[in-house]
Amino acid sequence: MLIDGKLVDGEAGTFTNINPANEDVLGEVADASKADMNRAIDAARRSFDDTDWPTNRQLRKRCLEQLHEAIVGEVEELREELIREVGAPRAVTHGPQLDAPLEDGLRYPARLIDTFAWETDLGDTVVSVTGVNTTRKVWHEPVGVVGAITPWNFPFEVAINKLGQALATGNTVVLKPAPDTPFNATRLGRLIAEKTDIPAGVVNVVTASDHFVGEELTISPKVDMISFTGSTAVGKRIMEKGAATMKRLFLELGGKSATIVLEDADFNTACLLGIGPLMHAGQGCAAPTRMLLPRSRYDEGVAILQGLYENIPAGDPQDPGTICGPVISAKQQSRILGYINKGVDEGATLLVGTTEAPKQFDKGFWVNPTLFTDVENSMTIAQEEIFGPVLAVIPYDDEEDAIRIANDSVYGLAGNVMSSSLERSLAVARRLRAGFIGLNGTAGYGADTPFGGYKDSGVGRQNGLEGFHQYTEVKSVAYPAV
Repeated sequence: MLIDGKLVDGEAGTFTNINPANEDVLGEVADASKADMNRAIDAARRSFDDTDWPTNRQLRKRCLEQLHEAIVGEVEELREELIREVGAPRAVTHGPQLDAPLEDGLRYPARLIDTFAWETDLGDTVVSVTGVNTTRKVWHEPVGVVGAITPWNFPFEVAINKLGQALATGNTVVLKPAPDTPFNATRLGRLIAEKTDIPAGVVNVVTASDHFVGEELTISPKVDMISFTGSTAVGKRIMEKGAATMKRLFLELGGKSATIVLEDADFNTACLLGIGPLMHAGQGCAAPTRMLLPRSRYDEGVAILQGLYENIPAGDPQDPGTICGPVISAKQQSRILGYINKGVDEGATLLVGTTEAPKQFDKGFWVNPTLFTDVENSMTIAQEEIFGPVLAVIPYDDEEDAIRIANDSVYGLAGNVMSSSLERSLAVARRLRAGFIGLNGTAGYGADTPFGGYKDSGVGRQNGLEGFHQYTEVKSVAYPAV
């Protein structure tokens, strides 16, 4: 682990990192105690309060650029590491798992350091309550100590985007990765210690098998903000536990995103979005796990989807042609299979897939690509986040009905609209209660694009100017005009 500038062992010993594709032992990981976590918190607090990191913008910019170059220098080693510990298909590492966030995850916020409106002049005015001609300024300052808690599904992507924006704005960070995928985070810690000028204590990386070690970040009065990506259930617990110390929060949580295929769409193209839940075995919060088809063309769309699902098997993540790899753990595999059986029990048609673990793999945690049709939006598989390779296909009557079904969810993270008319797609998108919408096969992913959701999908946004802002506090300053 990295605590206060030193690479250290954990007081609780070690825990084992497992390859989800074959259950091979990848190695041992330092296992932190609560005391270790509190030492990291103390180090981050000290480096924020007692050094010039919060105010030295050029140092921050140089350090982010150094870290970017250090990661680029080990990118292929990191790629292999992500394939092994995350079970991420090799193809996905060339997109959102690694290459896409590496491109600008640190460089975009580093550039913002020079262009962001750290100080805004509101001009001079005679303030009515004092009668004094007054100069007014608005300053943006760092929040303080940020506890960054990352998930196992896209661990590097999430970590690099949290670190980039939190550090660029002058905060110090304690990074707590998921215990299922710790190696990419400990690599970041080593690179920070060995390859950058980031001062001791500014970034701390604490790995632990016990989730309650991470909860120290939520309850500590020395931590000013929690930046969390993960499940809605854990996000709600963080919000509740953090209330005692008035934590600032960024919560990027679950989703049950819908793709609306309008009746005027080219179905051969539109239905291709149905493979979204197969990418990385559906282990993505924005995965489009509900597909809404018009009743007038429902059978046509189902036939296309059936052909796709019958010809895209789960496979070895090392194979460049694989898009659907293993799921992360036996626990997650059991959870997904439970949802599949629930779908059958509630009356949906299991058109492609199995209710049991695939027979073609001797070891590892696998679920076959699963296609449900004749799904009602009230069914469990249409309402709850499964986080597996499962698509629910739902019929609708007309455009109003499609919008109603898409919005009939506690979640509001992402969505898609497919139509031959851009004007029509835009009109539907305006009525969807979700934070990240793709039209006609596009997606706005990027370091400059805010990402996050409505309702139970979270609070705040990752990336973009909106994400940068959330790592700052706002101070209004007034003084007699000169």
